Amino acid sequence: MSDLSRLLAERHVLVCVGPGGVGKTTTAAALAVRAADEGRRVIVLTIDPARRLAQSLGLDALDNTPKRIPLEGERRQKPPGELWGMMLDMKSTFDDMILDMTSPDRAEKIFANPFYQHISSTLAGTQEYMAMEKLWELHEEGRWELIVLDTPPTRSALDFLDAPKKVTDFLEGKFLRLLLWPYLQAGKTYMKAVSFGAKAFLKVATKITGSELLEDVANFFLAFEGMYDTFKERSKRVYDLLSARRTAFVVVSTPQDASLREARYFVQRLGSEKMPLGGVVMNRTHDVASVAGLEDPRGLAERARASGDGKLLAPALELYGSWREVSIREDAAVAASLGDLTDVPVWRVPDLADDVHDMASLRQVGEALLGPLPTIRATGESA
Repeated sequence: MSDLSRLLAERHVLVCVGPGGVGKTTTAAALAVRAADEGRRVIVLTIDPARRLAQSLGLDALDNTPKRIPLEGERRQKPPGELWGMMLDMKSTFDDMILDMTSPDRAEKIFANPFYQHISSTLAGTQEYMAMEKLWELHEEGRWELIVLDTPPTRSALDFLDAPKKVTDFLEGKFLRLLLWPYLQAGKTYMKAVSFGAKAFLKVATKITGSELLEDVANFFLAFEGMYDTFKERSKRVYDLLSARRTAFVVVSTPQDASLREARYFVQRLGSEKMPLGGVVMNRTHDVASVAGLEDPRGLAERARASGDGKLLAPALELYGSWREVSIREDAAVAASLGDLTDVPVWRVPDLADDVHDMASLRQVGEALLGPLPTIRATGESA
């Protein structure tokens, strides 16, 4: 059994990470399909706003509720596992988390706050944080043997691990709380005794901003008073799940320099954070093997033309030479970036001729990563 086959068979959580545009969503979907084909009950969660996961699974759309995806497709026998999919609704997940942390009345006040309505859908890091929160919810349900998480396309792959700290730091809001101190102090006395300083502060602030923004912000922080420790505790338990042995990170990259730099940084960061790295999926590769006697295809093409036999042979040799050069260049780039990380498995997926947009092409990616799917035995058939 290969390292990747073992991950699919034994782990409870697979987290696909990497920068945007490297095929991360496709990889997550292909691994989920393969695990379901091999008999596991799998859910794949995407945060991809472009809805590529739904499209690649042959669906019009996914939403925040798990949806069962038919596996039969072109297969003659019904696969033994189950595949479910869903797409993160960041705002709903944030609302659900607030409801879980406080009373319904207090939650309603928070939901009605214009500042909350804004930051719950736009604050940097919120999407990544909510992805982790949803991962925890799915884990707690106990329904799923394998959860495959497709992380958001970020400017830097490192943003994913930093997101909880960014959000909790913001909610603690030390600088903003200092700025809003007069109003916050007034709020704590339920506005029965608004100090002269608070009134003056709000008057000036409203004049400057021309809106009730600061009042909304101050009310937001008042509503969250006492919940910061809960936020930190929830972040820690998700962090513990991510660092557990039943989880594995799959770093997705392409053999281009910028993507490889991200992959290397992320592999090293996972190591420093003691997170379980499964390996690296290298997408869109061009593996053209060397052929004895064709070490100098361009020279052979020139000689073929000179001898008068080059009309068909010379273009074929030049085409082979061009793709062989691409293959050598990609191998060198991968070796330069990851070659010294000898204990990190690298699995390659060739650059496919067509877009991956249905179950058949996802299975094609799965076979590139894991080899042919084992034959499904009919009920009662002996091994």
